[in-house]
Amino acid sequence: LKQVFNKDKTFRPKRKFEPGTQRFELHKRAQASLNSGVDLKAAVQLPSGEDQNDWVAVHVVDFFNRINLIYGTICEFCTERTCPVMSGGPKYEYRWQDDMKYKKPTALPAPQYMNLLMDWIEVQINNEDIFPTSVGKCEEEVL
Repeated sequence: LKQVFNKDKTFRPKRKFEPGTQRFELHKRAQASLNSGVDLKAAVQLPSGEDQNDWVAVHVVDFFNRINLIYGTICEFCTERTCPVMSGGPKYEYRWQDDMKYKKPTALPAPQYMNLLMDWIEVQINNEDIFPTSVGKCEEEVL
């Protein structure tokens, strides 16, 4: 274990970045965004006079769109051959069940699992009963 924690090993992360390097510039950007004074609690707080369900729906759709973009950038690297299992590390394996084609939890390659998941989420988002497109409709149905 002494060798693993040896401060001269190259795999240890640097604590400081040399000025003028790309890493130094990236570090400065990251620190600036963390210290920008943005109040995250205020940024996600429900605006006055807005319906909470509408506010949540907007953010769910935005989150889905962002995840879809991220997934689109990595899907070419995760194929059925390179990612034969949908997992969350060595201890967790995700299995798909949809009560239609997959009635029991089924192990699938990660790309197939993700495609089914993204399709399922899109169906939920497009379901007017769950995410009505008329502003304020959720509130009317609850009353």
